[in-house]
Amino acid sequence: MASQAQQDMLKKVASDNGFIAALDQSGGSTPKALRLYGVEESEYDGDEAMFSKVHEMRSRIVTDEVFTGKRVLGAILFENTLDREIMGKRSAQYLWQEKQVVPFLKVDKGLAEEANGVQLMKDMPELDALLVKANAQDVFGTKMRSVIKAANATGIQQVVTQQFTVGKQILAAGLVPIIEPEVDIHCPDKAIAEALLKKQLLEALDDLNDEQKVMLKLTLPEEDNFYQACIQHPNVIRVVALSGGYSREESNQRLSRNNGMIASFSRALTEGLSAQQSDAYFSRTLDQTIESIYQASAS
Repeated sequence: MASQAQQDMLKKVASDNGFIAALDQSGGSTPKALRLYGVEESEYDGDEAMFSKVHEMRSRIVTDEVFTGKRVLGAILFENTLDREIMGKRSAQYLWQEKQVVPFLKVDKGLAEEANGVQLMKDMPELDALLVKANAQDVFGTKMRSVIKAANATGIQQVVTQQFTVGKQILAAGLVPIIEPEVDIHCPDKAIAEALLKKQLLEALDDLNDEQKVMLKLTLPEEDNFYQACIQHPNVIRVVALSGGYSREESNQRLSRNNGMIASFSRALTEGLSAQQSDAYFSRTLDQTIESIYQASAS
């Protein structure tokens, strides 16, 4: 039986207006995220110092008065963030209890080498233990990412099979998986890859039982409203869009043309924010960013 908090989180994610903030930059992407934020690699030494710096950035975002559940439905956290505190509370519990923002946890361990035009997820031998930890900290759901780089039917089938196999493991632990088979925006046959992906996704969704509800995180498609069948599928709680390297302006424009999709942006969310900004300027910039993504998600 889901707790009252889980029921409240599900209702918010499924039906409220807003978007999901992707604050889950991990080991490989953290230096770039910090550099874009105005923190150079010379300002920290080693992984622990690096993760402390990026936690300062994330904390500054989520503690700002403009970052609330009124426009931000959820936030995806990196495991290192889950282990840290914000304003004296565990990060996930701070998000829900203080901001009414639903916490998700990135659970994948990065990408394997490319084969068959895709990068599958690396093995996750410690996933069960991580899911126990997530449940103990009132996390609602998870996120895991694969990448499709070519319109290769075999590779795309492997991506979807792996995502849904792990997704069922997550569902069994009482959490909602965000399944993310990203199509690289530089894929030479992006539209064809998306057609192959949609076919595989719908087959996998049809194979779920009535109780198994998932979310999908997909690259903004070449054809507007291409994923309507996924959005309307009874086993899908929500379809969210990744920015994938598009600028915030282009991401918002593409998103606004895809009815029923909402944003789950990372780089497009933090674009324009800087460690050197005054609190007032930072807050004003963040407010404008949140509003633009919120409006694009309301289409």
